[in-house]
Amino acid sequence: MACIEARGLRKSFGATIALDGIDLHVEEGRILGLIGPNGAGKSTALNAILGLTPYQGELRVLGRDPWVERDQLTRDVAFIADVAVLPRWIRVSQLLDYAAGVHPRFDRAKALSFLAKTSIKRTSKVRELSKGMVTQLHLALVMALDAKLLVLDEPTLGLDILVRKQFYDALLNDYFDRNRTIVVTTHQVEEIQDVLTDVMFINHGRIVFDCSMEDFETRFVEVMVTPEHVAAARALRPIHERQVFGRSILLYDRVDRQQLAALGDVRTPGIADLFVAVMGNSANQAQGAAS
Repeated sequence: MACIEARGLRKSFGATIALDGIDLHVEEGRILGLIGPNGAGKSTALNAILGLTPYQGELRVLGRDPWVERDQLTRDVAFIADVAVLPRWIRVSQLLDYAAGVHPRFDRAKALSFLAKTSIKRTSKVRELSKGMVTQLHLALVMALDAKLLVLDEPTLGLDILVRKQFYDALLNDYFDRNRTIVVTTHQVEEIQDVLTDVMFINHGRIVFDCSMEDFETRFVEVMVTPEHVAAARALRPIHERQVFGRSILLYDRVDRQQLAALGDVRTPGIADLFVAVMGNSANQAQGAAS
């Protein structure tokens, strides 16, 4: 069953088109990375999924229309934004009381169990916590909900690398159980490559790439070649080429690895490498269409 299903999803703000007829299909139990540059439409897509903005086209989240049935949907969907929205005056213990009072499926014991792994005190006020602690507090509240879908919009923005790693480790080890679905946007794509089951690139309100990580690892390959092999490597029609320390690194889609190994050092590319290639190709195609 699809957790998220969209057909021709559109959203505009005046003359600005934020979502340009995108199609989405996210199966239950997957972790999708929605990657794109600033202004690509990521947050608008998440807001539509969460029922926070009206839209054109068809959209179903857990079988519901999020704009019409948002009240029912909030029982099964949790959200962590890039900016902390917790009241700065409230104490951690009061926040737990509040969550237990407003959400019918909040598990206080589970939240306390996660908080016990942190240095957060229940007597502390939110304003006394570091940004990393606030993120951990957010995660504790979310993991205590029996939610079917978790939406993360740049959840570790501005945090140091140690806190970011702890966040994703906790997400995988203490929350994800292959029945829940997670959608995450981030600019720190290298850090979530091993977390994702699927990756999707969005640009100018359109989905320009969509692939499972299983297919990603078999389809794409990079090779670093010496100058004498560059011509032969280019003849195999790479989708992207870049220079590093005087050597050429070429990226291929569905080219035999053994054939490439004869030309240089072969490796599986990172999501960031493919993102640069796809975005560069999209820009070139747009320039070609305009000329």
